[in-house]
Amino acid sequence: MVRRLPYWKELDRTERELIALSPDDEAEIKKFIQHVRYAESCTIPAEKPMDMMKISDYIKMGKSMADMPKVMKEYGKIDLNGLAERFHSPLLKKLMTDYLPANYTAYSFLVSYATMTSGNGNIPIGGSLAMTNRIIEKYKSMGGELYIDTPVKRILVENGTAKGIELESGKKVMADEVISAVDLSFLFGELIDKSYMPKELKKGYTSSNEYPTTSGFQMAFKIDDTFSGEDTICFGCDPIIIGNRHFDRIFVRNYSYDKTFAPEGKAVLQTNIPQTDEDFHYWKSLSKDDYRTKKQELIKEVTNRIVRKFPELEGNLELLDCWTPLTYERYCNAYHGAYMAFATTLNAKQLKIKGELKSLKNFYMAGQWIMSPGGLPIAAISGKFAIQRILKKEKKSIDI
Repeated sequence: MVRRLPYWKELDRTERELIALSPDDEAEIKKFIQHVRYAESCTIPAEKPMDMMKISDYIKMGKSMADMPKVMKEYGKIDLNGLAERFHSPLLKKLMTDYLPANYTAYSFLVSYATMTSGNGNIPIGGSLAMTNRIIEKYKSMGGELYIDTPVKRILVENGTAKGIELESGKKVMADEVISAVDLSFLFGELIDKSYMPKELKKGYTSSNEYPTTSGFQMAFKIDDTFSGEDTICFGCDPIIIGNRHFDRIFVRNYSYDKTFAPEGKAVLQTNIPQTDEDFHYWKSLSKDDYRTKKQELIKEVTNRIVRKFPELEGNLELLDCWTPLTYERYCNAYHGAYMAFATTLNAKQLKIKGELKSLKNFYMAGQWIMSPGGLPIAAISGKFAIQRILKKEKKSIDI
């Protein structure tokens, strides 16, 4: 795990630096930092599904998150635009809206930040690929078989019971239980009939203003590991149109802290320009030729802006890859190219999808869309929950 200062000292340092930057905002800065500390108590209930919890479990969870009501009282009714307006400093206003889209709830930002400052959201060495490979190795060591390049055509359903799957080759594979970990928009309508979709989930697909998705126009470069930039840097730039929107700020992430990502003496530098549902529709409207042309234009424009900010990178940026929301859709069947679950805005309730359907027996759901905010932690937890549901059905212990 990557670790620099002890976690409790990171917030102390941040508070000092922000106050030094904007003394007029001292009171608001101290309030913000204190509520980040409160938000550190917010952890994802990962021991068992909430519908399996007993009263004692809820009491235990309530005690562990005793400070979260303070966060919700102070920041639960404003979005990040509202949070930014509490500060006088133009730079602090940008800080509050650089990390997440400005229409996201303010408490989401505090909880996300607190996950890092508490040490509960650290970064695994080797990143997602190394973590995935460890899961595969464990799975195979327990007798599991992995089939790749084997697309599934549909889930076989008979008399309201999942019986197995049919592959695109026409081969049928029967099973006692079926767990789906695919994108839910692909599951409902492609693998099983759309009528199975829970009512609460339908809201996400019919109200994009209330339940927006997050994707990105991203580029990764190979650079020398002598680059002086910090891990993550946000900076202003000449306006640029990506998707359907204008941007005048870009962030770059320097992965030189993880020596497993690149050969000796090299590092990976990545930029991610946020893309929304609106931007997805723009990319989707392009022909294949126009899509390729637009990508090449933007690669050149974004690269030029990075070099203007960091002249030392002139001639030292080797493009590794560039991808868009359509890339996530093509490879992962991801709804609107989203790599997180539906975001919660001020006008919407947080979507929580139970991992099984009343109308379909022997069938379970896992994946990032089951709970907000989505991503790999939720995907991993939901997989555990699916196994626990099967264990409960078989009247076995769910303690895993």
